[in-house]
Amino acid sequence: MIRFALLLLFIPGLANAACRQALALGLDVSGSVDAAEYRLQLDGLATALHSADVQRVLFMQPDAPVQILVYEWSGPSNQTVIVPWTALYTIDNLAQVTDTLRNHSRVAAAPTTAIGSAMLAGFGYLAQQPDCWKRTLDLSGDGQSNTGPRPQDIGDHHIPTGTVVNGLVIGSGNLRGGDERFADIKELSSYYTANVIRGPGSFVETALGFEDYAAAMERKLVRELASLIMGEAQPQ
Repeated sequence: MIRFALLLLFIPGLANAACRQALALGLDVSGSVDAAEYRLQLDGLATALHSADVQRVLFMQPDAPVQILVYEWSGPSNQTVIVPWTALYTIDNLAQVTDTLRNHSRVAAAPTTAIGSAMLAGFGYLAQQPDCWKRTLDLSGDGQSNTGPRPQDIGDHHIPTGTVVNGLVIGSGNLRGGDERFADIKELSSYYTANVIRGPGSFVETALGFEDYAAAMERKLVRELASLIMGEAQPQ
């Protein structure tokens, strides 16, 4: 699972980097996400961050830490930072992040889904980390954009240099026929692939429902954090 991670150890110049990677995670809290699903999403992210495989990648280069920020989004003007930029040097730093996630309470927000606005907010946050060697925006969502700027209309001039946008799409949690459920997740995954993800090596991870969110997020984090390959090992 972490087959690329060892490449981090001997990348020239990395040890002197101020920040190995800036990772901004945007969580969908639109009207389609009920209270139980909201809790599964935040607790699932906390669980994924504490997994053994994710921690091995996070802490492989402690002198060049990962910086993490978590925000939730829904309508065009609804983006709330849950965890401000935090450098993950040690397990104690990580525990502060996951404690914040587990204790956070939902705030009032629009019921709509503005993916383009969420992207612009994420780019703004990542622009605050110009010294990071790599910048990644990680957007989770359970539906297509229905308000605000369309994600496909967000031009490259809005994207901070060296930024990759990945997606985690969440299928319906309703107890319906398996074929229909798989069709839903396939359609949403195709939508994110065509309109949301950006940059070299960008990808879409899938969770069949919010109950699968923690496992899907773990897979996604390992892939994102272990994706530093020799061809990318130059400062942006």
